[in-house]
Amino acid sequence: MTQITLTGLLLLALCASAQAQDRIYRCGNAYTNTVTQEQAKNCKLIDGGNITVVQGTRPAKASSAVNSASSANSASSGPRTNAAEQKSRDSDARLILQSELKKAEERQEELLREYNNGEPEKRGDEARNRQRYLDRVAELKAQLARNESDMAGIRRELERLPAGQATR
Repeated sequence: MTQITLTGLLLLALCASAQAQDRIYRCGNAYTNTVTQEQAKNCKLIDGGNITVVQGTRPAKASSAVNSASSANSASSGPRTNAAEQKSRDSDARLILQSELKKAEERQEELLREYNNGEPEKRGDEARNRQRYLDRVAELKAQLARNESDMAGIRRELERLPAGQATR
């Protein structure tokens, strides 16, 4: 019995010593366990859990970081296109966007007709189930809003393209 008690006390002592940690102070951005009287005025005692500090490299100066970023962008941008090719691309983009806008406007008209100012015609399965009808009305309203948002986005993209491009 005494051997079990002695072993238990030994394990308890080991656990307690493993959990014990020196006091840790934070002095600005530095952490330390030894503080002189002069430093103690500017340092705070950290309570609680363990602290891990990972040493890293210092960031480069701001001007060199900007220069390296701009040189990386110019190097990765690839070869430039000539003006005629760019105009052709812009024209193609404008045609595609105009086509998408036309489709979205047609879809909007179709949705508005079906929505019928918030009172669409009831379908056969909705005559007995009012909730199904209300769900369809809510879905139509959401589709109208989503489609209107899509049209606004296409219009913004069209405005971004260079002006004066003739359509084919």
